[in-house]
Amino acid sequence: MSLFPPATCPRLIVKIGSALLVDPDGGVRRAWLEAVARDIARRTAAGQQVAVVSSGAIALGARRLGLAKGGRASLEDAQAAAATGQIALAGVWADVLAAQGLTAAQMLVTLGDLEERRRYLNAAATLGRLLQLGTVPVINENDSVATEEIRFGDNDRLAARIAQAAGAQGVLLLSDIDGLYDRNPALPGAQHIRRVERIDAAIEAMADRGSASGMGSGGMVSKIAAARIANAAGASLAIASGRVEHPLSADARHTLFVAERTAPARKAWLAGGLTAAGAIHVDAGAAHALTEGRSLLAAGATRVEGGFARGDLVTIAGPAGPIARGLSEYDAADAARLLGRRSDEHAALLGYAPRAALVHRNHMALL
Repeated sequence: MSLFPPATCPRLIVKIGSALLVDPDGGVRRAWLEAVARDIARRTAAGQQVAVVSSGAIALGARRLGLAKGGRASLEDAQAAAATGQIALAGVWADVLAAQGLTAAQMLVTLGDLEERRRYLNAAATLGRLLQLGTVPVINENDSVATEEIRFGDNDRLAARIAQAAGAQGVLLLSDIDGLYDRNPALPGAQHIRRVERIDAAIEAMADRGSASGMGSGGMVSKIAAARIANAAGASLAIASGRVEHPLSADARHTLFVAERTAPARKAWLAGGLTAAGAIHVDAGAAHALTEGRSLLAAGATRVEGGFARGDLVTIAGPAGPIARGLSEYDAADAARLLGRRSDEHAALLGYAPRAALVHRNHMALL
């Protein structure tokens, strides 16, 4: 347990991809899963609380229903497969964990459960209590009701958001690849990257967009996006191969994305958001001021996108791209009227005493 040891990582989120849990014929790789359960038992015995984000419901359900293309031929097929497969998936996890003296708990979440603040706090409270009670929560996206417009799309980013909600210190993405390479690992001369201190444009350029198995929905791009979310919440994230018998115990080759610091819970939630109601574009001067911890003033704003309302989450973008996320103090129409104007002009323009900032620093998180 040299990776994310219990002494320094009291809470760990483990994500398991479909290709690891389900064989090509759509059956559960039970012997492998039983070994994972033994790994979890060892970690819990050492004092670590573990939650699992488990893929596999659609693949399992598709086999039982005889659906083509692994249940992904249409949205309706995927939803039906998920509804059927969730029962099978939960049952398998309950069995293998019970054999180790552990109690499984199931949580199905949608994007809105973690993006809307009140629902997020409720989900976080439930997850925290389950971990305190000694259960092993098994979490998945509720694909039976989620549509393309309102879903995470992959369990990598879901795992990072769950880590944020749980206050976890580590996220382990078990996959069919052993980490990040400087190019597609199938190409000659590809070099493995063992440790990433900061995710920048060079790191993002290394991402391979494919999912090697064809069974999952998240390639390296989604894993790096997950690392950003986890790191913003103060959790380090590792990508490791699950193609070993005891992936939570073996010191397998991996890539570790190191968290710089622990972020306040509210700011971590803001930074980790996957959806935004709109965007406010700013000039270079305003962009620099934001990096120094200032609020976003209208004088530095250049353009408004979207139909957001006051209190909605918006992205703040500078000349080089997104800088921050925050809660807008104005709706889009009023924000557009204030572009480039000084604070002492706002009342005359709007006809009421306005807020001083478009987005206050207390309601903003840098990306």
